[in-house]
Amino acid sequence: MPQNTDQPDIMQTLTVNLGDRSYPIHIGPGLLDRADLILPHLAQKRVFIVTNTTVGPLYLDRLSRTLADAGVRITSVVLPDGEAYKNLETLNLIFDALLTDRAERKTTLVALGGGVIGDITGFAAASYQRGVPFIQVPTTLLSQVDSSVGGKTGVNHPLGKNMIGAFWQPQLVLADTDSLNTLPDRELSAGMAEIIKYGLITDAGFFGWLEANIARLMTRDTAALTEAIYRSCDNKARVVAADEREAGLRALLNLGHTFGHAIEAGMGYGNWLHGEAVAAGTMLACDLSCRMGLFTRADCDRAAALFKAANLPTVAPALDAAEYLRHMGEDKKVEGGKLRFVLLRAIGEAFVSESPADLLQQTLTEAVA
Repeated sequence: MPQNTDQPDIMQTLTVNLGDRSYPIHIGPGLLDRADLILPHLAQKRVFIVTNTTVGPLYLDRLSRTLADAGVRITSVVLPDGEAYKNLETLNLIFDALLTDRAERKTTLVALGGGVIGDITGFAAASYQRGVPFIQVPTTLLSQVDSSVGGKTGVNHPLGKNMIGAFWQPQLVLADTDSLNTLPDRELSAGMAEIIKYGLITDAGFFGWLEANIARLMTRDTAALTEAIYRSCDNKARVVAADEREAGLRALLNLGHTFGHAIEAGMGYGNWLHGEAVAAGTMLACDLSCRMGLFTRADCDRAAALFKAANLPTVAPALDAAEYLRHMGEDKKVEGGKLRFVLLRAIGEAFVSESPADLLQQTLTEAVA
């Protein structure tokens, strides 16, 4: 996995503006060594770090040493790795450890890992003693640009993805770009799916920047990755500030996710990475938008080309159309029993709408593998 070791020295910071619950997002190299960024956000000098069997051996000792040297008492729990473990059974492992260690209401939970760890730790924080503070330390590209920002937390159920959860904002997001150096190529590509999504839904200029810089991003050019992470987080932070609980605008962030969640469920959680399913799901949303006369095939081809350049799938798996519909019926955007999709009028212009059943059927039968 090639990488550019000539890293920029300057950390970039932006804020998710939520009044007295606002919090900073710090992006840059070496942040796991920066206790000064973490200490102001601790209600007491006691933290509980949640990580997994993949990330723990890489970064748990480093973060623990940073905090211990600053006088912070640390407890940690290491969970099994993978989307298949994002469930209530694994959540209870966190509660068991918190109760065994007699964690208090001012004990801060720290999520050290990717999206699964962030989601499940955040839900534990929202639930334990009816709410304790937590901090996101995302270590994958996908979690740095998406799941760590915005306060969506939760676990999966066999009948639906992310159907059990809570909105619970972190105190801080600390995105150390050094952690991307150990990220497998497939995980890097999965993160690119969410980055491309931001260009498609609200930021045509960013989409154009991605087309021009995708080669740099895929070779892990640090300056390019830092810029992409910053611009993605900035896009998401503005949407979250305007619509924290997804009453309207925030639903646009789910481009490709209604189809994508159906892919994940239909193929078995963990067989397709979330970003891979989002990429293929976004192409189904593009196809449906084209069939509805809203989006041009030329723009659909631009989206496909960018996903391909990021080594992402552009064709969804050949699940039966009825299976797609069954899984999509479990989507959180269903209203009054009717499916609603994030669709596109142009690159950078997304909206939420129902779809004619015949056109949806065509997409599900003609635009899959």
